[in-house]
Amino acid sequence: MSTKTLTTPIKNEDLEDLTIGDVIFLDGYLITSRDDVHHRHIHQGKDLPIDLAGKAIFHAGPIMQERKDQPGKYDVISIGPTTSMRMEKLQKEFLEATGVKLVVGKGGMGPKTAEGCKAYKAIHTVFPGGCAVLAASRVEDVESVEWLDLGMPEAMWVMRVKQFGPLIVSIDTKGNNLFEKNKAMFNEKKEKVVAEIVKHVDYLD
Repeated sequence: MSTKTLTTPIKNEDLEDLTIGDVIFLDGYLITSRDDVHHRHIHQGKDLPIDLAGKAIFHAGPIMQERKDQPGKYDVISIGPTTSMRMEKLQKEFLEATGVKLVVGKGGMGPKTAEGCKAYKAIHTVFPGGCAVLAASRVEDVESVEWLDLGMPEAMWVMRVKQFGPLIVSIDTKGNNLFEKNKAMFNEKKEKVVAEIVKHVDYLD
C-alpha cells in the first residue's frame, strides 16, 4: 500500500502505479456529479457546462450556504459521499464521454465501472463515511455552481480542494475491484467458519 497526492489535471501515467487499497489525497478541482448529472449528460445528451477531462468528480450531495455579503458565492457546510453504486448504470459511459480520471464516493462499484476504469484509465476511490465536516474543511473555494436547477444536492459544485482525503483506491486502472476481492475472501472464510459452528450448535425442530 502506498500514499500519493494527485493534482488535477490528472494524466494516465499518474494512475498507472496505483493499485486497490492504496491511499491517495487530491489537490485541485473536485466537482460534484450525482445521479441527475449522469442522467442528463448520458441519457438526455445534454452538454456538460464544464470540461471534466483530467478532473475528479465526487458522488456527493453537499450542504451549501450562500454568503449574505456575496450573493452567488457559497461556502461548504457539509459534504459527505453518496453511495456510488447508484451511479453504476451510467458510470462507464460517463467516464468515456467526459475523460474524468478520478471518481470519489462511498462503498464499492460494480463490473461496468471496473470495465470503464480499465478501458479509459480512471480510478474509483472511497472517502470514509461519517466525515462530511472533515471533507468540507478540505475545500479551499467553491468557484461556481452549474445546473442548480437540479437542486442543491444534484447540482454540479465546482470546488478547489487541498489534500482532500484520505481516499482509498477501490478500483484501479487494471480493473481490479477491492470490494469484490474482499467479498470473495469473506465468503470463502465464512463457509469454513459456519461449517465449524454448526458442529457445536443444536436447535429445536
